[in-house]
Amino acid sequence: MIHAFSGGVGGAKLARGLADVVPPQDLTLVVNTGDDFDYLGLRIMPDFDSVVYAVSGLNDEERGWGRSGETWRCKETLGKLGVDTWFSLGDKDLALHLLRRSLLDGGATVTDAATEIAQGLGITCRVVPMTNHPVRTMVVTDEGELSFQDYFVRRRCEPRVRAFRFAGANRGTPSPAWFQSLASGASSGLVLCPSNPFVSIDPILSLPAVRGLLMRREFPVVAVSPLVGGAAVKGPLAKMLRELGLDCDPLAIAAHYADFLDGIVIDQRDAAYEAELRRRGLRIAVCDTMMADRDVSRRLARVSLDLLTECGARRAA
Repeated sequence: MIHAFSGGVGGAKLARGLADVVPPQDLTLVVNTGDDFDYLGLRIMPDFDSVVYAVSGLNDEERGWGRSGETWRCKETLGKLGVDTWFSLGDKDLALHLLRRSLLDGGATVTDAATEIAQGLGITCRVVPMTNHPVRTMVVTDEGELSFQDYFVRRRCEPRVRAFRFAGANRGTPSPAWFQSLASGASSGLVLCPSNPFVSIDPILSLPAVRGLLMRREFPVVAVSPLVGGAAVKGPLAKMLRELGLDCDPLAIAAHYADFLDGIVIDQRDAAYEAELRRRGLRIAVCDTMMADRDVSRRLARVSLDLLTECGARRAA
């Protein structure tokens, strides 16, 4: 069993690659829900939806989010009715949100609803939310505290970041759909996808049981760096690192996960950091991490799994 923690766009691409090369019964994709929020009465799960759209081949490659071939008639009509359409919901995307709302109103847990949606999209591996409990990412900025979607979408990441807070995490428990198998010793290892460590992976790690498990684990953990040549492939990670006084390089990513990290995959444009990372006791793989197409996603998935195997052998030695 392979487990992977993922956020949205970048993580979703590697999740797709993993789903292509790992037998479905042996793969569990655990997705961040710290970004989730309610909009027009609907439960929006941006990272989960990005992952299932990518794995099912329905994602919009050009925009990097949402569904391909999307139309926007509902949004246009809402705007004409005076609704603040700051968050874009396409017509095809809306169908998924309506189904989710119906399932949740009918008594389904977030995991139950997620499982039904993934299966409905033809996905055969497990794609599960990190928790059934509300955990919300809050961004502490120089303009006060903002919910993640207000910071990311409404304010376009403009305020200066000072810290992050995960509201409700101390009361949250991981979804049994993935945590039991990871805790049981059945997992061969954990891959941290190339998602923003602060707002995509940290919400999962903020659940006390998760960090506790990782601190006493027997399975290996590898991360794929979300940085390439001193920049984030997509999203505000580079800006966040600078504003927090951190360097924008793989060393900062490795340091962020230092408590439990065994190895890291870095891009070939960051090969100069390999020696220092090895001095820190990490196993390293260097390759092209820019997942421009599905073939690259598959190759990166295989590199990540090979590194996981190498780290597992080292821990067993």
